[in-house]
Amino acid sequence: MRRCLLLLILGVVIAGLCPSWAPADPGPLVLWYAKPAQQWVDGMPLGNGRLGCMVLGKPEEERIQLNECTLWAAGPYDPSSPEALEALPEARRLIFAGKHREADRLIGRKMMARPIRQMPYQTAGDLLLTFEGHGQATDYRRELDLDAATARVTYRVGEVKFSREVFSSPVDQVIAIRLTADRPKSIRVAARLVSPQRVTVETVAPDVLIMNGVGGDCQGVKGAIRFQVRAKVLAEGGQVTAENDRLAIRGADSATLLIAAATSYNNYQDAGGDPDARAKKYMEGALGKPYARLYQDHVTEHRRLFRRVELDLGATEAANRPTDERIKSLAKADDPQLAALYFQFGRYLLISCSRPGSQPATLQGLWNESLAPPWDSKYTININTEMNYWPAEPCNLAECTEPLIRMVGELVEPGSRTAKVNWGAGGWVCHHNTDIWRATAPIDGPAWGFWPTGGAWLCKHLWDHYEFSGDKQYLAQVYPVMKGAAQFFLDTLVEDPTHKWLVTCPSLSPENQHPGGVSVCAGPTMDVQILRDLFDHCVAAAEILGVDPEFRGQCRSTRNRLAPMQIGSQGQLQEWPEDWDAKAPEVQHRHVSHLYGLFPSDLITLRGAPELAVAARKSLEIRGDGGTGWSKAWKISLWARLEDGDRAHKMLSELINTSTAPSMLDLCPPFQIDGNFGGAAGVAEMLLQSHAGQIALLPAWPKDLWKTGRVKGLRARGGLEVSIAWQDGRATSASLKATLDGRRKVRPPRGHQIAAIECDGKALPANASADGTVPIEVKAGRTYRLTLK
Repeated sequence: MRRCLLLLILGVVIAGLCPSWAPADPGPLVLWYAKPAQQWVDGMPLGNGRLGCMVLGKPEEERIQLNECTLWAAGPYDPSSPEALEALPEARRLIFAGKHREADRLIGRKMMARPIRQMPYQTAGDLLLTFEGHGQATDYRRELDLDAATARVTYRVGEVKFSREVFSSPVDQVIAIRLTADRPKSIRVAARLVSPQRVTVETVAPDVLIMNGVGGDCQGVKGAIRFQVRAKVLAEGGQVTAENDRLAIRGADSATLLIAAATSYNNYQDAGGDPDARAKKYMEGALGKPYARLYQDHVTEHRRLFRRVELDLGATEAANRPTDERIKSLAKADDPQLAALYFQFGRYLLISCSRPGSQPATLQGLWNESLAPPWDSKYTININTEMNYWPAEPCNLAECTEPLIRMVGELVEPGSRTAKVNWGAGGWVCHHNTDIWRATAPIDGPAWGFWPTGGAWLCKHLWDHYEFSGDKQYLAQVYPVMKGAAQFFLDTLVEDPTHKWLVTCPSLSPENQHPGGVSVCAGPTMDVQILRDLFDHCVAAAEILGVDPEFRGQCRSTRNRLAPMQIGSQGQLQEWPEDWDAKAPEVQHRHVSHLYGLFPSDLITLRGAPELAVAARKSLEIRGDGGTGWSKAWKISLWARLEDGDRAHKMLSELINTSTAPSMLDLCPPFQIDGNFGGAAGVAEMLLQSHAGQIALLPAWPKDLWKTGRVKGLRARGGLEVSIAWQDGRATSASLKATLDGRRKVRPPRGHQIAAIECDGKALPANASADGTVPIEVKAGRTYRLTLK
């Protein structure tokens, strides 16, 4: 008896020492928490590209916040300013005379869009599930399973264990919520739909709830998008009844709720669709399947994309802790698996918020709880929208670029109008923002909006998609879009009276001020870099397609007259044509726009332009490691291009530790999703680079921190799928799976050699060229295995 008592006491003491949150196996691709989300941004994001939700996980009242990607305020509108063209010559004269403040005031009065702001992306509302008597829950856990794209919540009330499972199906286009308990007749819950929009809610059957609404008016433009959310309850046992504006489930063994939603949006010119018919169709299709089939079809489709890439950076004891605690303690803990989890979370988010047929990922992806979200949760194209898609090609999610590519094509018609009305030019232009109505005129004010190079930057994504895929049919489809963007600048570039260079004017270096105390200027370095890429890519595309020899000549001659990139008195890459950097009001500004040439472009490389690379490094050091989440994310890739793996790793750690919410969503602050995508792209850039005609293996590998690991399935330009393995700080092997024929130049990790190459059991030459790369002739459909030493 005494022995039993001692064992009991010992057991109680041990239990008291063991954290209550410790799971048997948290899983390498699971975000998990020991408490409900305290605020919306701490929730668990789910999405099928079109239909998204945020799951907060409170036991007594679950909030499932709902989004549909086409639910935006206002309707079709034309913001072009008829006064802009008349003011353009005077604005240029003032800028070239050094009267930047006067130019700023003129641009603000005469040349900005009307209305001055664009339209916001908006929430549909919430599904609220109220559970009787669940306020005193114990053994709580919530998790987001990235591999299954499923959120789960479990807890106990008394002796009953309750579970919730939620997913948004890309196959059946519904959100499914499964409620279960380990004792029969235990499910008692009331379901209702609420929204800050103008809505009506009604029960049309004992088990069906419908919310109809219309998007908000904004900037004097009436809301045109109508929407519907439908909720259907399928209960096993018990009773389901309609009670005013809610559905009540009592005494059920389990229950499934299906949510369908749709809007009237057809395209950027037409919001006259039928949301009722669309929502009904989605619901009826889902009702034809049992829950198990809905779930399996969803998981299979998600994994088709998600499982293409695997990343193992090793794991420590820190991986057993809840995700929020791991994020908080990263500065003091060795947790390489958290970097791999963050990388895969970025890929998960892109799959969830950008699929063929959906809208592109906004500033908040697919997720927004507000009618007036930060920066309207639209498309900011002076860095943020582009950053959203940086991981798509290298991280083997090329399909996810379809919404972006489609949007760029849709910008041509309104952008042509803005080019003509505002600039008196041909081609098309888009300034620093757009929205679902594809507005292209300059907004917000001269300090932010009068930057004409946003559409040109987006065209780089069109070219990148071709470089990775080699699809000439696709190139023929997007070439006219690229050509139109280039034509605008052929028509609008002007000669700088001092240097006789061709420059953009008026323009700015995104959101940064020069010593004149304003942003407007002529010929900022970022514009020069973007236009070099645009003209080069148009020439290359036209040559591949065998078209437009005269246009090619225009692009070449104009490119040769662009301002050069210059090195300033501090040894830095200049941000402006003049050496103003040291005197700028914000030396450590969040934007590093003039480093576009280093990344995402390849105009500046360590081997191709070493002096400019040294200057870019100096600029990066001057800017510092601070900034918003997305700014830190950009710096990961910049340091990776400089092949400084330790500094890139430092930026990744700071991004996760200081600019990431407990949910692992990026903080600008507040929430802005581009940092997640930029961070994922940065990890990929550390492990594999494929610019400047070379495939570089582990170019920015922090080998003392990621000592043993492997990556599988990253993509390189030229149609290659690449896998790499390393052990104890030494790279051991790599494989290249080719989808295109051609000659590829492979650079081994620093301090390594390619010892052998094998394909189909046959040894191939592994002789290094003078530049340190090894050339390999590849054939589509074959895999080339490299031994590294």
